[in-house]
Amino acid sequence: QVQLAESGGGLVQAGGSLRLSCTPSGRRFGLEAMAWFRQAPGKEREFVGAISHNGINTKYADSVKGRFTVERNSAKNTTYLQMNSLKVEDTAVYYCAAGIISQPRFLGDFRLYTSWGQGTQVTVSS
Repeated sequence: QVQLAESGGGLVQAGGSLRLSCTPSGRRFGLEAMAWFRQAPGKEREFVGAISHNGINTKYADSVKGRFTVERNSAKNTTYLQMNSLKVEDTAVYYCAAGIISQPRFLGDFRLYTSWGQGTQVTVSS
């Protein structure tokens, strides 16, 4: 069983930026897509963005397109979520996930991700 760890969360004013990091333990995730999900208090978990195992394909929720970017650095064994132009509505616990995804169109399906981090809190103030 593989463990993931997120970092980089915190408090930021609306319009600001944060970069979250996701680092797996034990081995490299060369065969897995990496994704970010978030869950706000009292609301359902929602997909944020993902990147394929080889870094060629990405997918984003409509709510974050043009503002958030998912990147992976194989040399550093780290996946990033760069968040720009943050809004109050982006406030949530952000989770990193890994899974073997067969097609790019499935990158946003949380049911296909088999490894998860513990989450990191992102709070955007007005």
